[in-house]
This record gives sequence, C-alpha cells and structure tokens, in this order.
Amino acid sequence: MADENQIETTAATADQPEGMAALEALKTDGGAPAAADTAIVEPQIDALGRSYATGRRKDASARVWLKRGSGRVQVNGKDIGEYFARPVLQMLLAQPFEVAARTGEFDVIATVKGGGLSGQAGAVRHGISHALIRFEPGLRPVLKAGGFLTRDSRTVERKKYGRAKARKSFQFSKR
Repeated sequence: MADENQIETTAATADQPEGMAALEALKTDGGAPAAADTAIVEPQIDALGRSYATGRRKDASARVWLKRGSGRVQVNGKDIGEYFARPVLQMLLAQPFEVAARTGEFDVIATVKGGGLSGQAGAVRHGISHALIRFEPGLRPVLKAGGFLTRDSRTVERKKYGRAKARKSFQFSKR
C-alpha cells in the first residue's frame, strides 16, 4: 500500500520541476516561507516618538530621525530650502513621502556628512525611506516597489597608477 501512495505522488509531481514540487509541498505543509510572509513587524520608535535610520549614497552618509509633525525638514541644522537650494534636490527628498501618501505628516531631522550635494540628497532620501519603514512597517511594499530601499552602490572608481585618472591614459607619443 505504501508503494501505491508513493507512485501517486511521484506521478503528480513528474510534470513539475523539482523546485516547484518543493514549493508546493511547503505551501501545503504550512512551511516557514509562507509563515515568514505573514509575520507582523513591530514599529521601532524611541521614547521621544522618533524612528532612526541611516542612508548612504556615493561618499555621503546621512543619519535621519523621523517623527510625526507638520512636514518640516531640517538638514544639518538648516531648513531644506537653505541647505539644498536646487529644486531637484528638494524634490528628491519629498519622493518617499509622496509615494507613501504621507506628505506633510512627518518632521525630518537629518545630519549628513561627506560627498557633494547630490550624493547627500540621495543619502537623506535613502535614510527617510528606511525611517518611514521603521515608523510604519506596512509601507515597505510600496517603498520597495518604488526602489527607495535599494542602496545605490555606484561610487567613483579609484585612480590607477600609471594613468591620468581611473581609466584615462597620458597622451601617447609615437615618436
């Protein structure tokens, strides 16, 4: 009898790839991957009602604190319009709030070091996105789909010896 049951299960999974059969078995058994998707994540909020995250882009590193408020953004003790004068950089910081439909609901306090203004704006945006998730874990799928949680790992290539820059060579003289 045991051989007949075994033959039936192998016949049912014969037309499925090996990995698919394993996934079907996990779904029917209530395995760990299905349980991990439904796990409830607690918000990470400190005693002052803030959530903290770090964001990075190029050579810039930003520490971001997020709390409920009127939508005020401070970077290194200055207002956003004063620190990031270019409207494109200000728009970059507003993107995570717009995608999550939370515009004007949070105050942001950020300190940022290193890099230039563009890298710093990207670092603060990355930090805001992660702080939003720590404040409201339910926003993760929306921000993930928008690409705000991925750390952009592109940095300046190092200069090599025997070359003018990273790839540029010195002028070649045939004679």
